[in-house]
Amino acid sequence: MFSREIVDELKNWAAQPDRKPLVLRGARQVGKTVAVDLFATGFDRYIHLDLQKPEDCDLFRQKLPVRQLVQLIALSKNVDLSSGRRLLFLDEIQNSPEATAMLRYFYEELPDLFVIAAGSLLEIMMEWSQVSFPVGRVEYRYMYPVSFREYLNAIGEVQALKYYNEIPLQPLAHARLLELFHHYTMIGGMPEIVQNYAEQRDVTVLRKIYEGLMATYLDDVAKYARSTTVAAHLRHAIETAPLEAGKRIVFQNFGKSNYKSREMSEALKTLERAMLVKIIYPTTRIQFPAQPDLKRSPRLQFLDTGLVNYRAGLQVEFFKHSDLHAFYNGLIAEHIAYQEIIAADSLSDQKPVFWTRELKQSNAEVDYLLPFQNILIPVEIKSGKSGKLRSLHQFMNAVEHPYAIRLYAGELNLQKTVTVAGKEFWLLNLPYFLAGKLNDYAEWMITEIKKKCN
Repeated sequence: MFSREIVDELKNWAAQPDRKPLVLRGARQVGKTVAVDLFATGFDRYIHLDLQKPEDCDLFRQKLPVRQLVQLIALSKNVDLSSGRRLLFLDEIQNSPEATAMLRYFYEELPDLFVIAAGSLLEIMMEWSQVSFPVGRVEYRYMYPVSFREYLNAIGEVQALKYYNEIPLQPLAHARLLELFHHYTMIGGMPEIVQNYAEQRDVTVLRKIYEGLMATYLDDVAKYARSTTVAAHLRHAIETAPLEAGKRIVFQNFGKSNYKSREMSEALKTLERAMLVKIIYPTTRIQFPAQPDLKRSPRLQFLDTGLVNYRAGLQVEFFKHSDLHAFYNGLIAEHIAYQEIIAADSLSDQKPVFWTRELKQSNAEVDYLLPFQNILIPVEIKSGKSGKLRSLHQFMNAVEHPYAIRLYAGELNLQKTVTVAGKEFWLLNLPYFLAGKLNDYAEWMITEIKKKCN
């Protein structure tokens, strides 16, 4: 299996002298267990407890003091934990409220023991068991499907990755990176899919893996649901969410169903707690911070664009277009850009925010607001000429700063332009395969503008 960037983040965590037990959050099948196993190679002693197994759960049910508990764990696994650099991994911790409660004691009494917990249904299970993670005694990291940068590494595109990491991007690398990004967008970032594609380079054999992933999520319904009625709501939400991904949604009759708003709202929020979807609300604010408006229609983001493509039957369309924005109403371009933006931050679970202005005379919508140095930089995911960016122009007319970004299929360039109302501003035209590096390029843009203005 190829390495993941979260492993480097785990190393950063381990290097902190005041570290706390770490809780690794992520949906099922995004590679949490593999990542921790890779990280564990840097330790002298390693114990992996799978708390889906009754025998591992039983270790915590005895409710021993933490030092005795560690001795019992070491005895049961025949691993000496008395010396050396030691890592204890509590996998699928949502199955053991007792293990969750012990995390604070690992922090307080055994600070020299490295402890990582992981689970896919944490919030759901903790809510039901009325157990919460000890506040101030743990820290969190978040894991998502494979990013484009990780994908390049996984498939051995070393030179492409080298150019991807350079700022600014050299023009000679644009065509190759765009081609690779289209492949990545088509298959998505689920680790099993990426690994198989890296080995076989055959899209046609991936079907059974996509089907297996969707079946896994549907099987989980029994774990989410407390009644057959709720199970039906959740099943419909899981089956339909990929088809509604990238769109603004309403809960009432979601996915052409007869279900009520409350029923679908609760179902989709449950899936959000399982990290299968994100319900992304707009803001009407133009100044930092961009507070979401929960009264307005949200946009739906599914776990992985590859699963969206498979479920919607879109994968064959990728061979017909050179611009992602040219098909499926541009939704796939927007969806993969959001996926890259979300994956770029493993330290928080903050959701992207888009901007909307809804007036009788004129509506406007900007795809994403980038919080940067206490300002909100509008980001449009569009094809076409810069003069067609009507909503972005309206946003720029309303703010004091002169910075805007467009993600598109074309090459990197920075241009001075003007709104229809006559306001001058700088527009960074950025290839959409660089969506995961928006912060880096925002900094580069501002530096370049200062050079030009001096």
